Amino acid sequence: MMARALWTVAEGRCEIREETLPSRAPDHALIRTLVSGISRGTERLVLTGRVPESQYAAMRCPFQAGDFPFPVKYGYSAVGVVEDGPAALLGRRVFCLHPHQDRFLAPAGMCIPVPDNVPDARAVLAANMETAVNILWDARPLAGERALVIGAGVVGLLVAALLARMPGMEVVVCDLDPLRRAMVEALGATFASPEDAPAERDLIIHASADPAGLRRALELCAFEARIIEASWYGTREATLPLGEAFHAKRLQIVSTQVGAVAPAMRGRRSHAERMALALSLLADPRFDALLAPATPFAGLAAAMPGLLNPPPGAATPLCPVVAYG
Repeated sequence: MMARALWTVAEGRCEIREETLPSRAPDHALIRTLVSGISRGTERLVLTGRVPESQYAAMRCPFQAGDFPFPVKYGYSAVGVVEDGPAALLGRRVFCLHPHQDRFLAPAGMCIPVPDNVPDARAVLAANMETAVNILWDARPLAGERALVIGAGVVGLLVAALLARMPGMEVVVCDLDPLRRAMVEALGATFASPEDAPAERDLIIHASADPAGLRRALELCAFEARIIEASWYGTREATLPLGEAFHAKRLQIVSTQVGAVAPAMRGRRSHAERMALALSLLADPRFDALLAPATPFAGLAAAMPGLLNPPPGAATPLCPVVAYG
């Protein structure tokens, strides 16, 4: 059976390539893709060739083909229907960490059923929601804390929505784009511009992917506050003012990354269980606001550079969705 997949073949350039699928193993499933999601931060680094050579192995996604920097088949947010495979999955909608491809084979254990109350397009947020869940496991928030999320991208907004569910939690989201205010408020948080962000925060989640946001986080910390660094800069350096009040306030900067289950839940929840939890949390229809209009898979190669790097003045999509006919 033939399949078509998106490949990044050079800086800023993609193409659709055909490949022949091997015969299905008994413990694998054949999946016909319905939609896939684009993770703008990570996939922009791939498109621009800014994955550090030291991180080539760590950055490999499941079922990636090719090697960094180019050519490479990349992506990790696919939703499809099982056309052939184990009886328990046959005909079911599943989420799988797979690149953008119209049909593919995957081990049954990596195909997580999508709950009936989660539509196809919203289910592509599962990879980002899994990241948000892991961030909270690393952050260990407490009821009544004053929380600040810096960066109203997809991950930042999902984290804010989860924090806002906690009793007594005061959640503020800081972003440069005032157009994000309505979305932030719809998710139960308060919006603030960087200059108006409140100080004395007990917990700060930094998700802006800009070192300036991390420096601002240091300025807004309360005594013994925790900063959870959820941004990844690729080859960029982040310089920080770790003099001044950093030591006197006994501040913590904690890295978080979804590749490993956070220590708070490691050994108690598997990767598959974490993904199933993420999918269940997407039953909330408010998350549809995070999805951009769908781009047909047939035109994805031409559209990808614009989706990841919109021209000046154009609206920045949160989570671009790819639709497969």
